[in-house]
Amino acid sequence: MTITRIETNQRMSRVVKHNGVAYLCGQTSEAESVAEQTREILAKIEDLLAKAGSDKTRILQCEIWLADMADFAEMNAVWDAWIPKGHAPTRACGEAKLARDVLKVEMIVTAAYE
Repeated sequence: MTITRIETNQRMSRVVKHNGVAYLCGQTSEAESVAEQTREILAKIEDLLAKAGSDKTRILQCEIWLADMADFAEMNAVWDAWIPKGHAPTRACGEAKLARDVLKVEMIVTAAYE
């Protein structure tokens, strides 16, 4: 059984790969708006997926946390334009107090890789 960790520090790894599945740590952004934060987060996810040997067509699941559910439609507008047609993963979205007040969105992705 091989476990590969990418961009690891004392606290966490940004990606952990095991048995064909890549687990990404929560991605955030400090951009101004929910839409801008979502775009930056999705770009970070794409970068980490590439490092894991995967891409956005292989996302299995995405957990999304919003600081305020009133931002759901704004986040979804960016998400819907980003996810390739026919490749929507399972997804959950909830409201949570995030680690810092400036954070409005956090996404946690699990994806397949070869």
